[in-house]
Amino acid sequence: MLEEAYEVADAVDQDDMDELQKELGDLLLHIIMSADICSEENIFDLADVADQITEKLKRRHPHVFDETSELTPEEVEKQWEAIKAVEKKQQQKKFFDSIPQAMPALQKAWRIQQRASEVGFPTQTPDESKKEINQLLNKDGLSETDTGRILFLLADIARQNSIEPEKALRDKNSDFISRFNHLEELLEARGCSLNDSCAEQMKECVAIAFTLK
Repeated sequence: MLEEAYEVADAVDQDDMDELQKELGDLLLHIIMSADICSEENIFDLADVADQITEKLKRRHPHVFDETSELTPEEVEKQWEAIKAVEKKQQQKKFFDSIPQAMPALQKAWRIQQRASEVGFPTQTPDESKKEINQLLNKDGLSETDTGRILFLLADIARQNSIEPEKALRDKNSDFISRFNHLEELLEARGCSLNDSCAEQMKECVAIAFTLK
């Protein structure tokens, strides 16, 4: 299901509506299949799933379903957080329990910091984070803990600049793959391959393929 969700995200990033339609169908299959399995075990069925999200939307967004509401966007966000806080208290859940364990780590770091900032948790300024990152990078040797701290700080710098780090890195991965494919084409045009190109040919083709545009 995670793989199908990533493929949906890829189709959205590529603005490919035909592919999005296909991938949404693949994801929907998993949702229906999971609900059907639970239905066979008399746990819940697809209608129960629909009912639950309907009730949740009404509960979390009273400003939408109450025609007399005139809340500002800021007031809506505060109301939403207050309602969630009450739900968590009733369910005896901790603040971050709603963040999926399986969420990619970089995305999760961004979400943790986003949620914490919404309740007034103090965070470092981007300049303070950059200073700490430089200190860690200038140490003799980089530990796993240091690396985790750097990535966590980078995720928060991105958040404070209204950038979603997971998407930014996904876009960079796609860009690198595209440029690497071009590199391979350049080498092939010279009668070479990635495995048998000499260092000079590789250097020349890399300079062409990876020149920033």
